[in-house]
Amino acid sequence: MVVSGPSGVGKSSVVHALAARIPFHFSVSWTTRERRPGEQEGIDYVFVDRGTFLEAIDAGGFLEWAEYSGYYYGTPRRAVLEHLARGDNVLLDIENDGAKQVKASYPDAVLVFIMPPSLAELERRLRSRGDTSPQDMARRLATAGEQMGEAVEQFDFLVINEDIAAVVDQIAPILSVNGGPEPASP
Repeated sequence: MVVSGPSGVGKSSVVHALAARIPFHFSVSWTTRERRPGEQEGIDYVFVDRGTFLEAIDAGGFLEWAEYSGYYYGTPRRAVLEHLARGDNVLLDIENDGAKQVKASYPDAVLVFIMPPSLAELERRLRSRGDTSPQDMARRLATAGEQMGEAVEQFDFLVINEDIAAVVDQIAPILSVNGGPEPASP
């Protein structure tokens, strides 16, 4: 299962709440962005420099990868395929371009998009984090509008995040039934 949504919508909070209810392998993405306060290496992301990331792209090490807000993000291929081969539920927290790549390679993948109640609420959430410059805020909100427009056509499920518990109640049955795509034949 792929979970996507605009920056600041609460994806990480939803994933943590889901983990308390359903067993799944959470795919830890690589990123070239700086670590935010409270983030842990290998748990929230694997933080790497741009050169290391580009080498992994060249080696075919990612199931999907994309550039978002000037940083690279990617899902390491090997761990996801190993868990899928064992029959584990796998959850990827990635953005829209990555979700498209996963769906193209794994047509049975289930895509869930978490929407904010409004762009004004999303802006409030981003501001409350205290780690977003005015320029970055404008860029993220513009990107969020584009992502939300794409989500209607691209994603299997749209869920509005007004309340984490309600979102988890909606997503948990989807993950239980549609944990992840079958690995593609080589």
